[in-house]
Amino acid sequence: MNILILGAAGRISHLVAKYILSQTDHNLILYARRAQGRLKVTVPGRMRLVDGDFKHTKPLLEALNGADIVYVNAMDDTEGLKNILAAMEEKKVKRFIGASILGIYDEVPGAFGAWNKRMVGTERIKLQAANAGLVEASELDYTILRLTWLYDQQNNRNYMLTYKGEAFRGAQVTREAVAQLIVDMIDEKSEKYLKTSLGVSEPDTDWNKPSFY
Repeated sequence: MNILILGAAGRISHLVAKYILSQTDHNLILYARRAQGRLKVTVPGRMRLVDGDFKHTKPLLEALNGADIVYVNAMDDTEGLKNILAAMEEKKVKRFIGASILGIYDEVPGAFGAWNKRMVGTERIKLQAANAGLVEASELDYTILRLTWLYDQQNNRNYMLTYKGEAFRGAQVTREAVAQLIVDMIDEKSEKYLKTSLGVSEPDTDWNKPSFY
């Protein structure tokens, strides 16, 4: 399969690309602003770089040529997201995985929920909620990832999932775990992740705030 990573210069995107190359035989299409200067082809024959912004239709359509799955590293640009959805429809690419934030359904209870709202801000939460709604209203086979607070810890790839309609659990998760989840989803043969919005966190971190705050 050919996996298109939009926002390929991001930290989670770097890990996703690394894990795909080491754990699978899939090919990568890496899309980013100034991709040629910011990214490197480490495995010739399995990687292709495309320069562009989410709002740039021509390079986006070029990047979608041959793509089977699209991962969007951030869903906070409404105009860019609309362009991505339209381009995927035009190219008839159905599988979408997008990274969002926790709290977009007011699903985070208790002290951690209140802390998260203060830290993130209601306007950003509303924006992310509206953008998630655009994806949910599409005809794509989407998975929205509502990520809790991120940190790095080598070899910690432990994650747990909650579903839309359930209370969010977990105050933190590693970028390494999120990247592993995305690779696991790419290789999932069943339809259990299709048309879902998943809360993503680390087990046993049901705290009032992340450990690093």
